[in-house]
Amino acid sequence: MKPLILKIRKEKFINQINPWKREFTPVQLLVLSYIFIIFIGAFLLKQPFASLSGEPTQFVDALFTSTSAVSVTGLVVKNTGTHWSSIGQMIILALIQIGGLGYITIYTFFLLVFQHKVTLKQGVLLREALNNPGIREMAKLARHIFYFVVVFEGVGAFILFLRFFNPIRWSSYSSDNFIHSIWLGIFHSISAFNNSGFSLFKTSFMDYVTDPIVNLTITSLIILGGLGFYVLSDIYEVKFAAKRAMLKYHTKIVIATTIFLLLLGTLIVFALEYDNPLTLKPFNFSGKLMASYFQSVTARTAGFNTINTGLLSGATMLFIIALMFIGASPGGTAGGIKTTTATSLFYYVKSMLSRKNTVEIGYRRIPYDVVNKAFTIFVISITFIFFMTVLINAIEPFHFDTVLFEVTSAYATAGLSAGITTELSSLSKVLISFTMFAGRVGILSIILIFSMQLRRGKVLLPVEELTVG
Repeated sequence: MKPLILKIRKEKFINQINPWKREFTPVQLLVLSYIFIIFIGAFLLKQPFASLSGEPTQFVDALFTSTSAVSVTGLVVKNTGTHWSSIGQMIILALIQIGGLGYITIYTFFLLVFQHKVTLKQGVLLREALNNPGIREMAKLARHIFYFVVVFEGVGAFILFLRFFNPIRWSSYSSDNFIHSIWLGIFHSISAFNNSGFSLFKTSFMDYVTDPIVNLTITSLIILGGLGFYVLSDIYEVKFAAKRAMLKYHTKIVIATTIFLLLLGTLIVFALEYDNPLTLKPFNFSGKLMASYFQSVTARTAGFNTINTGLLSGATMLFIIALMFIGASPGGTAGGIKTTTATSLFYYVKSMLSRKNTVEIGYRRIPYDVVNKAFTIFVISITFIFFMTVLINAIEPFHFDTVLFEVTSAYATAGLSAGITTELSSLSKVLISFTMFAGRVGILSIILIFSMQLRRGKVLLPVEELTVG
């Protein structure tokens, strides 16, 4: 018994002095894998073959672009369509797909192809990657994810190809050939479904502001990617596979919150920008409504735009900051604090005002562990955005609200910009890159990466009254 105890103590001591000898936790592995992919992407984008001019790109710009692609944000310091070569655009698209799905999901899919099963450890990794509340049926979920990707991105690419191939709508950037139209459809379909916001057009989709085909296709892909794979799988099980009669509770909350935010965003943007001569005023009623709807959808972490974001009124900018901060839903391709987090906090406040000792949503009680996690994410996110905004505002000469918009967009992986991204200094680019990375992997994951064990107090301390409010 004594040699065994000494051996255990020795291994524990080695792990403490040499952390590389110990096995990484799922969260640590996820964070480190994203860092690895980002630097590989930056190395490739820095090479001369990745730029249209044949000249090497500055490393800070390559790093910024790689981080933006892997974090599916869409903020750019180099125009995607005019700076990067075809190879560079392919690298960016690959990084978007890897970042949107998560390398763990791709890894698990290929494991299923070759070994037809998922081990417990692989299941835990997939659960962390998808932010899934359960660990059962992970193999089926991984298969569903790839079915969704192939079908949605494929259909979206085909529709967009047909639209872009119309000679009437050719822009100065578009070449009159069949292959380029296919590439435009594929690139924007994958970018939209992964909520990345990268576009090969100089002004995103501003040339298609009243085009119903482009608007509805892009927004549909954004919404489907933002719902989360767990929700899409649940809808498929109920509506098409007919394996269950009812949607799960999580799915109902996500759908209800998403519909509410889409309608609210459309109405608010429509009302605030209706008479703005720089945005919606030149369009007729249907054009204004379509532009407002597109902005409401894309504000929740997609990054495309059909009107100039920098020309929006101050009130609209502030409202869009709120939409970006909330983001989309867990387990999908989008960012933000997530719709379920915002819903949990709303009903927590409602329960406090009603003097209830439980948090109830839709005739169900939410565990306080979930509410505590939601509140922690909210506070940490607000704090992170605040200090990053102060720091960048001290470096750059831009107005405070513009910097706040940029930082929130980066943290929520939204990709919308007020027009200052290309003018940032190298230090600010690095800070924004870290903000995008933190928003993608989760700031809570970064904080807890080296302290994964739950710590409990050894002594139950006495209770004292504290006056608040």
